[in-house]
Amino acid sequence: MKKTIKHNLSIEQARKVTEKAFESYAVRFAKYHPAAQWTGENVAHVSFEAKGVRLEGNISLRKGEIELEMHVPVIFIPLRSMAMEIIEEEIQGWITKAEAGHLK
Repeated sequence: MKKTIKHNLSIEQARKVTEKAFESYAVRFAKYHPAAQWTGENVAHVSFEAKGVRLEGNISLRKGEIELEMHVPVIFIPLRSMAMEIIEEEIQGWITKAEAGHLK
């Protein structure tokens, strides 16, 4: 499943937004052991655990958009949708702050 979030930020700002969003997500949902590792300048591998299963995906940064992609077993598709929505909300909140000039 892929989800694209549009924005008006530079790639550098989009990376800061993504990092801030994931930091916040990791605090709010610590019990799911979220982890993010930048595997390239504009790509991060993300993962978390739910019901004993590790769910993984990628966040890709491009001009004007942040793309989320999650890979999960079929049985966990409802969890994937929920996780994607939560991550999207977190990123969108930070995009709003950045676009208003409130991200440092």
